[in-house]
Amino acid sequence: MNKKLKSPEEWFNQANYDLETAKAMFKAKRYIYTVFMCHLSLEKAFKGFYTKALHQVPPKIHNLIYFIEKMRLKLPEKMYDFIFSLNRVSIPTRYPDDLKRMLKDYDQGITKTILKSSEEALKWLRAKL
Repeated sequence: MNKKLKSPEEWFNQANYDLETAKAMFKAKRYIYTVFMCHLSLEKAFKGFYTKALHQVPPKIHNLIYFIEKMRLKLPEKMYDFIFSLNRVSIPTRYPDDLKRMLKDYDQGITKTILKSSEEALKWLRAKL
């Protein structure tokens, strides 16, 4: 295996670690970072899938939909819809935006739903690996 090519298992280990960080951020009521870590977790899971499917180093991008399309993954419709929406929030949680608006957009209830859906998606992806 190419030395620069991380194993799919390593990508998933890091995805799990990031999801645990998302849970810690949720407990600390740092909801914007919870959402960010959920996205990062799934991004790493998709990169693990990419590594296994294409035997290539995944590109350094954050677009989850790119990975789904590139690998022609068939996700359940509800999961695809969730990932599509999570993909759109990557930019405002990653780069400076209006903090008051973001705190309103990502309140406890919304963030809890994102966290739960991220856990389900990561579990589904790991089972397909």
